[in-house]
Amino acid sequence: MTRIVVVGYGPTAHRLVETLASKGFDGTVTVIGEEPRPAYDRVALTSYLSGTTVEDLTYEVPAGVVTRLNTRVTGIDRRAGRVELAGGGSEPYDVLVLATGSAPFVPPVPGAEHAHVYRTIEDLDAIRTAAKDAVEGVVVGGGLLGLEAADALRALGLKTHIVEMSPWLMPRQVDEGGGAVLKSHIEGLGLGVHAGAGVREIVADGDGRVRGLRTPDGTVLDAQVVVFSAGIRPRDELARSCGLEVGPRGGVVVDAGMLTSDPAIYAVGECALAGGMVYGLVGPCNTMAEVAADRITGGSSAFEGADLSTKLKLLGVEVAQFGAMEGALDVTYMDPVAGVYKKLFISDDARTLLGGICVGDASPYTSLRPFVGRELPASPSDLLFSGAGAQLDLPDEAQVCSCNNVCAGDIRTAVADQGATDVPGLKACTRAGTSCGSCVPMLKQLLEKSGVEVSKALCEHFTYSRAELFDIVRVRGITTFSELISRHGHGRGCDICKPAVASILASLHNGHVLEGERAALQDTNDAFLANIQKNGTYSVVPRIPGGEITPDKLIVIGEVARDFGLYTKITGGQRIDLFGARVDQLPAIWQRLVEAGFESGHAYGKALRTVKSCVGSTWCRYGVQDSVGMAIALELRYRGLRSPHKLKSAVSGCARECAEARSKDFGIIATDQGWNLYVGGNGGFKPRHADLLAHDLTTDELIRTIDRFLMFYIRTADRLQRTAAWLESLDGGLDYLREVIMEDSLGICADLDAQMDYHIATYADEWAATLDDPEKLSRFVSFVNAPGVPDPSIVFASERGQIKPVMAR
Repeated sequence: MTRIVVVGYGPTAHRLVETLASKGFDGTVTVIGEEPRPAYDRVALTSYLSGTTVEDLTYEVPAGVVTRLNTRVTGIDRRAGRVELAGGGSEPYDVLVLATGSAPFVPPVPGAEHAHVYRTIEDLDAIRTAAKDAVEGVVVGGGLLGLEAADALRALGLKTHIVEMSPWLMPRQVDEGGGAVLKSHIEGLGLGVHAGAGVREIVADGDGRVRGLRTPDGTVLDAQVVVFSAGIRPRDELARSCGLEVGPRGGVVVDAGMLTSDPAIYAVGECALAGGMVYGLVGPCNTMAEVAADRITGGSSAFEGADLSTKLKLLGVEVAQFGAMEGALDVTYMDPVAGVYKKLFISDDARTLLGGICVGDASPYTSLRPFVGRELPASPSDLLFSGAGAQLDLPDEAQVCSCNNVCAGDIRTAVADQGATDVPGLKACTRAGTSCGSCVPMLKQLLEKSGVEVSKALCEHFTYSRAELFDIVRVRGITTFSELISRHGHGRGCDICKPAVASILASLHNGHVLEGERAALQDTNDAFLANIQKNGTYSVVPRIPGGEITPDKLIVIGEVARDFGLYTKITGGQRIDLFGARVDQLPAIWQRLVEAGFESGHAYGKALRTVKSCVGSTWCRYGVQDSVGMAIALELRYRGLRSPHKLKSAVSGCARECAEARSKDFGIIATDQGWNLYVGGNGGFKPRHADLLAHDLTTDELIRTIDRFLMFYIRTADRLQRTAAWLESLDGGLDYLREVIMEDSLGICADLDAQMDYHIATYADEWAATLDDPEKLSRFVSFVNAPGVPDPSIVFASERGQIKPVMAR
C-alpha cells in the first residue's frame, strides 16, 4: 500500500488530497501542517476580521486522510524515506509532496520585528488585538494583498496609509495610467497613498510599541500598527537542507509533472518553481495539485503554465488584468471624472488581442479574457464600450475559469451531457465559479448560448416569470387572480400559478389568505391554516417569538395537547408543535390558544417561520448583545410576511454562534460594536452558509437593511426559490445586493421601505381573524355533507406515552 505524506496543509495541499480522493487512491495519505487547523480559504481571509468564523473558512478534511496539525517538519531523510518531526519522531513515506507554500517577505529594516504580516488566522488575530489601542496604521505593499490588508485596517477603524515602493499601486496588474486612477479611488476613501516610497525603519519606543514608519526621505508616518504585505518568498528550506534542486532566487525546481530532482518527491503550490516561475495565485496552484495527484495515481497530465489574469474588487474598486501588459499597439480610454480606465493591447497588425487592463469598470474582462492570443472578434472600441463582448461565441478550448482550469467546452459538456441548466448546476459539475467567482457572468452567458431553453414563464397560463408578475400586480394595482389572468394570462390557472399569485397578492396587499376568491387559490396547507400530515391530520404551531415563553403559556399548550390528545414535539425552531389534530378540531384548538395570547406561527405558509435565539447578554457570560430581545423584535416585525419560499432567521449573542444564525435565510451575530448581518443561508438537502452582507451595524441600520433585503427578495425571486439560490442567481451576487439595498444603486430603497412599513401596519393574525368569521370557519369540516362527523379513517396508537399515527397497510 503506497504511503503518501504531504508536508504543509494549505489550500494547495487540500486540493491535492481532495483530487487523490476523487481518483479513488487506495493508499494512505498523511498531511502534516504547522498551523493548529486544517486548510482554510485564504482568498476570503480578510472576511475573518469582519465576522466570518474560522469554521466558516476551514475546508472539510476528505474521508480517510490522516492529519497531524501543529506539527513542524524539520528535515527529510531521502535515503530512509521519512520526514523528521520537531520534538522527535518521524513519518515514513513512499511518495512525499512538498506543499509548504510561501512566507511573507519582511524587509530587513530596523524595528521590523515590531510589525505584523498578513498571512494566517493568527496573524489577523494579532492585528485585530493591536488595532484595539491604535488610531493609525500603515501597510507596506500596494499589491493585491497589500490593498486587502489596508481595507482590513480601515474596517478596524484605523486611519490607514499605504506605502508602495513602485511608482504606482498594483504594478503587476496595472500600468501607470491605471495606477493613477486606482490611487484616486483609494484616496477618495480617506486612505493615504505613498507610491514610490520605501521603508527606512519602524519607529518604536523602548517597550516595543510602534509609533510610526520612517521613509527613506526622513518622513515619519504616525502609526501604532504596521503590516508588511510586500510579496512572498517560497518556503524551500526543507528542499535545500536535503539536497533537492532549488532555483537561484528560491523555489523547488519541478518538471511538468511537478516532480522534483528526487523521483519520490513532488512539490506543488507557492514553494514550487515550475518553468522558471513561482506562482502565487490560487488557479495555478490548484492546477499543480491536480497534476501531481494525477501523476501519483499513474496519469500523464502536465503543468504547462497558467493564466495569471485577475479580476477583483479592492476597496470598492473593480480591477482586472488579463494577458500581456504591453503590445505593439494599444487602445486606451480614461475618464478621470468617473474613475474609469480601460486599455487593450493588440498586435502590430491590429488583429490579435494580447491583453488588457480595466480599473473602475471591469465589465469587458469576462468576455475578452478567453480571446487573449486570438483574433479580435470585433473592433477594440466596440469591445470596450458597446457591450459587443457579451455577444461573442467562445471556442471550446477558451479558458473560462482560471482558478479551476475550466474551459468553455467543459461548460457546454456539463449542459449537454450532465443536465446542468443553471449556474449552481454548472458549479456542481465543473467547479467553475467556486473560488473567486469572477467567471460567474461568463457562465451565465454560456448558459444563454448553450441551446438549452430555460423558460421564464411561471406556468402554461402565464408567459411571465414570478418577478414580472409581481411587478405587474404592484404597478397596476391588481387585487385578484381573476383580474390578473384575464388581463395578462389565459385559461383558468393551475396548482402552480394559483398559490404563487396568492402569495404575491398577500405580500403586496396583506389581506387574509382565505378572503373571497383567494381561498380557492391556496394549496392544502394554506387552505386550512395548518400543515397536513401523513395520516390526514394537521399540526398546530403557535408562534413563540425568539423561543421565549412564560410558564403560564407553557401550561396552556400542555393543557390543549392533553385535552385534544395531541402529540407534542419541541422543534429546532424553538417552538412547540402539536400533531394529530383533525381538521374539524382546528378552530376549537386555536380558540383556546388565541385566548391565551398565541398567534399563528405560519408553519403552513411560505412566510417567516421563526427567529431563533440564544439567551444572549441577559444571561450568558459570553453574550455581548441582547439576542433574545432582537429575535423577538424581528419575529414580531416580519410575522405573516408572505414570500416566494419559507424564511428562517436566528440571532446569536456572540461569535460562539449558539443560535446557528449562518444556516438561515438571514442571520444576525452580535459584536462588541453592534450586529453582523448574514444572508442567503439554509440547511436542508443542499446546505449553504450565509454570506456576510454587513458588519457592526447599529440596531436601526440592521433592521432597515433586513427590511430591504426581504422586500427585494420578495420582489425578484422565482417561485419556490430560497434566498440561497436567489442570491447565487443575482448577476453580481452579494456585491450587487449590497449596492441595491445599502447604496440604493437602483433608487428603489424608499419603495422597499414603504412596502415593509405597509406590511407592519396592516398585519393581522390569520387565526384570530378566522375565528371571528363564520364563513371562514365553515370550511373546517372533515366531510362537507356531514359537518359534525369526524374522519373514521384516522387511527392512533401509543408510543412513549404519546400518540402516533397508524397507517392502513
